[in-house]
Amino acid sequence: MLMMVWLIKNKLIIIGALVIILVIGFMFYPKTVMTKILRLSSSAFNHNGLIPERYTCDGNNFSPPLQISGVPTGAKSLTLIMDDPDAPAGLPDGQAGVWDHWVVYNLPPQTAELKEGEPPAGQLGLGTAGNANYEGPCPPDGVHRYFFKLYVLDIELPLPPGATKTEVLAAMRGHILDQTELIGRYGRLKT
Repeated sequence: MLMMVWLIKNKLIIIGALVIILVIGFMFYPKTVMTKILRLSSSAFNHNGLIPERYTCDGNNFSPPLQISGVPTGAKSLTLIMDDPDAPAGLPDGQAGVWDHWVVYNLPPQTAELKEGEPPAGQLGLGTAGNANYEGPCPPDGVHRYFFKLYVLDIELPLPPGATKTEVLAAMRGHILDQTELIGRYGRLKT
């Protein structure tokens, strides 16, 4: 009988001690863990939606408005690349089947918006056509997909203005903190 009382008493002491440790631990544990989710969106079209004509070669060829949120702490720069993986094969620069429409690097990490038709704050790279600015969708056939790829980097890229996508991607290697993409589609009307 004494043995049972002793066991019950010791179990209660052990359980009480564990409860106290858990309570103290939860007092110092953060209530919420904030995680940022990197997002790239546009007020002009939805993800996988149709890009309005005004942002294409059939319209004003303005760059679309883009919104950026959730850039992680420690970011030193952003890179934005817009390309068309549905382009026909046999393109210049050895990128068969991918047409580079827009290459922007060393955007400030606090950039929250790229305004419609305005040049961005970063360095402009060269697209496949040799363009150093936005070149809107202009597919020769069918509906093409246009990938707006946003990269968060832990460095500013040591590249002069006018770097190609290949050069930008090589300089980014090992420095990507996060990335996301927005896809738009566009097909030209046949007349």
